[in-house]
Amino acid sequence: MAEHHRSLVLPRHRHLKWKAFDGLEAILMVLCGVCIFMFTLAVLCDVVTRSIGSPWNWLQQVTTAFFTWGVFIGMAAATRRNDHFYLTEITKRMKGLPRSVIETLNRLVVLVVALLLIWFGYQNALLDMGSFRMPSLIPLAVYTGVVPVAAVLILLFTLEQLVNGWRNGFEGPEDMENVVVEEAK
Repeated sequence: MAEHHRSLVLPRHRHLKWKAFDGLEAILMVLCGVCIFMFTLAVLCDVVTRSIGSPWNWLQQVTTAFFTWGVFIGMAAATRRNDHFYLTEITKRMKGLPRSVIETLNRLVVLVVALLLIWFGYQNALLDMGSFRMPSLIPLAVYTGVVPVAAVLILLFTLEQLVNGWRNGFEGPEDMENVVVEEAK
């Protein structure tokens, strides 16, 4: 039990996860933290440099990059952790076939969106290779390249949950605990 307290990987919904992706989830969580820290630091430096009358214009580009990467990497991490995109508050009270149908439909919608993000995100990143931000001349693809990367991860994690949900059922022990506690009230 103590092992889970030191891990960035939540034991919640373990029946929907493969251990092979635990390291990837931990890396994504660290990257999210780095992006949040660097975004905050860049905003702080931007405010300070503007306040003293010597603005660093390129800081806004750094801020935008860390914000964009943090949002999209965070979407992928949230997908793995089952913290986002899904109708968990509705489905956790369901059992059996009705829950499996809703969980499957929900994940199929996420799969379609991930496929669209992969295709159009890739096309957009390719187009952005010829466009540059001023004054730094950073290719716009630095900002938009994260979209297909995150979408591939979302696709991978959604397929993982679908396969494991069909094999093990979508209900987990934590879902049953919530129902029992609410019935006792």
